[in-house]
Amino acid sequence: MEKETLVFIGIALGLLVFSHIFLWLLFPKLARLIYRPTSEKGKNAMRKFSTALKWGLFFAVFPIIEPLFSPPDLSHFGKEPFFIVLAIITFSWILIELSNVLRHAFLENFNSNKEDNLRERRLLTQVAFVRKLFIIIVVILAFSAILMNFESARKLGAGLLTSAGIVGIIVGLAAQKSIANLLAGFQIAFTQPIRIDDVVVVEDEWGKIEEINLTYVVVRIWDQRRLVLPINYFIEKPFQNWTRTTADIWGTVFMYVDHTIPVEDLKVKLKEILDGSSLWDKKVQVLQVTDYTEKTVEIRCLMSARDSPTAFDLRCLVREKMLEYLQQNYPGSLPKSRVLLSGEEEKK
Repeated sequence: MEKETLVFIGIALGLLVFSHIFLWLLFPKLARLIYRPTSEKGKNAMRKFSTALKWGLFFAVFPIIEPLFSPPDLSHFGKEPFFIVLAIITFSWILIELSNVLRHAFLENFNSNKEDNLRERRLLTQVAFVRKLFIIIVVILAFSAILMNFESARKLGAGLLTSAGIVGIIVGLAAQKSIANLLAGFQIAFTQPIRIDDVVVVEDEWGKIEEINLTYVVVRIWDQRRLVLPINYFIEKPFQNWTRTTADIWGTVFMYVDHTIPVEDLKVKLKEILDGSSLWDKKVQVLQVTDYTEKTVEIRCLMSARDSPTAFDLRCLVREKMLEYLQQNYPGSLPKSRVLLSGEEEKK
C-alpha cells in the first residue's frame, strides 16, 4: 500500500477517533450549559442526539474535509456519490434528533401533570404536530438531495417536470383523501377541537386522545383498547369533548324508590356522603325528584368532580352508599308492585 494511501487512511481514522472523543468527553458538559433535561424522555432524547452526533458528524463533514487531505490519486473519493449520500443521511439524522431535544427542552417548561393543564395540552398538541411535519420535510429534502447526486435521477426529474401538469392532476386525484387528512391535521393542530389527553366520546366509546398524527388519531378507550380514526373524522362528524375548556364535570345518579320514601332524609344522607369523600370538589350537590310513575319515584342525585374519571368513581360511591342506606333504614321504600283486591275476592 502506498505511503499516501496510508496517510489518508490515518487522517480519516484520526478524525473519526477525535470526533468520538470530543463528543464523548465534552458534549455532556457543553449540553448541560444549554439544556439540563429533567424528565426521563428528555434524557433519552439527549442520549439519542449524542449518538447521532458521535456516529454521524464524521460522515456529515467528511465530503468537505476529505479533498483537503487526500492525495491526488485519491481525490476522486470525495466526488463519489457514496460519501455525499452518507453525509446527507447522517446530517438528516442529526437534525431529526435535534428537533426531539428541542421539543423536550420546550415542553419541560410546562407541567402537564397538574389538574388544570389545558394550556399545556394545547402546546403539546401543536409541538408534536409541528415536529412530525418537520421530520417529513427533512426526509423529503434528504431523499431529493440524494436523488440529485445520480445522473439518471436528474434526467428522470427533468422528464417529470415537463409533464408536471398531468402528473399533478393524477396524483391530486389519487391522493385526495390523504391531502384532505393532512389539511385536517393542520386545522386540528391550530384550532384544536381536540388535544392530547382530551376526554372524548366517539363511536359510543369513552376514551382519551392518545396520539394525533398527520393523518389519523388514536383514542385510548377506558378498557385499554385503541380506536384509530382518520383525522378528518374530528372535522366532519360530531363528537363529545369533555375537556374542551375545562376538566370539571357533573355526574348524576338515578334512584327508583317507592312513593313512601322521605326525600329530605335522602338529601341529608347525600350531603353526608359527599362531605366525607375527597372525590367531590364541593361545587355542586343536588338531590331532586325528577319524575314519578304509578310504580316508582325517580330521584336524581347531581354532584360535581374535578374530572371525568373522578366523577365516575364518585357516582359509584354514591350509588353504593345510598343503596346501603335504603336497605338499612327504609327497606319498605324499595320499589314494589301493589295489587288491590276487590271486595268479592276479599270475601273468598
